Amino acid sequence: MTIMQLSPESQGVRTKSRLYEFLWMLAESVFVNNSLQISSYLRVMVLRMFGAKIGRDVIIRNCKVKWPWNLQIGDRCWIGEKVWFHNQDVTTIGNDTVISQDTFITTGSHELTTMELTTSPVIIGSNVWITSRCVVTKGVIVGDGVVVTPNSVVYKSISDGIYGGNPITFLRKRHVE
Repeated sequence: MTIMQLSPESQGVRTKSRLYEFLWMLAESVFVNNSLQISSYLRVMVLRMFGAKIGRDVIIRNCKVKWPWNLQIGDRCWIGEKVWFHNQDVTTIGNDTVISQDTFITTGSHELTTMELTTSPVIIGSNVWITSRCVVTKGVIVGDGVVVTPNSVVYKSISDGIYGGNPITFLRKRHVE
């Protein structure tokens, strides 16, 4: 049996220096991923200082962000406790969207035979509610107005309705017309 060795570049898509990444990790541990409910304004300010594009009136609880320079959040969003943005590629969230507690959003994975890192952006629309403990995988587009029920795995793009489960399935329309 052989053990594959990953090159340092396979550990993430580097667009900043290691020093900048280190400074981000320090700032994240003190201000962003701190379980004390310090000011959401302070979290947003620190994320913006490191390149995140965050709209007005956004509430961010303690969360993890791999690379803030790959994070875009619209206006009036709510990011719950222990949300993890493993965003080696761009993650975009529209306006008036809620990402609930313990949700994991990743833009990366590995090619199965070589273990080479592959990344694709994640786009989450406006007026979306991704409820607690969901997983959203690379390359997914979650359309405007979608609700994802707890503990669901979103591995393909979805739109126009309420979805749940693993594998993710359409449950019903969200709005009565």
